[in-house]
Amino acid sequence: MVKNLFVLDADIFIAAHRSYYAFDIAPGFWDALLKLAKTGKIISISQVEDDLKKGHDPENQKEYDILAKWAIADFHPYFMKTDATQVIDAYTKIINWVFDSKVYPVSAKDEFASVSDSWLLAYSLANNAVLVTNENKLNVKVKVPIPIVCKHFGIEYKNTFDLLRTLQVKLS
Repeated sequence: MVKNLFVLDADIFIAAHRSYYAFDIAPGFWDALLKLAKTGKIISISQVEDDLKKGHDPENQKEYDILAKWAIADFHPYFMKTDATQVIDAYTKIINWVFDSKVYPVSAKDEFASVSDSWLLAYSLANNAVLVTNENKLNVKVKVPIPIVCKHFGIEYKNTFDLLRTLQVKLS
């Protein structure tokens, strides 16, 4: 059974823009994201929008300007707030589990609590949604990996290509 909602991590936008789906090469990808968002199949969260607006890579500021402009102008309505009670409750569960873990150093736990990853996971858990991320490292100890948290809490996750296949998106 295909779940109804997919929540996109910032790296979905960033990796696509930087490489295989750059705006000038594959505008169909960005059109497909908007179409899927308009039909209620995909969203992201406000913290990801903030990440995209910041432009984390000063060396590629021009590239991020294009992505940030697209996010603000076109995808903005599909960045959801995370202030609903059920999301905050899920966030609390996830953060408590991470901080109780003996696997990660305090610095990794603190970073996890302060970045969008923790809120993406909380939103996905609270809404029984699929988290879409390109992160796939499972044995990282200097950072709390999204897939490990997904596995612990039973959150389904996919990468960009799995998302497109699951939703039967054909790019033109």
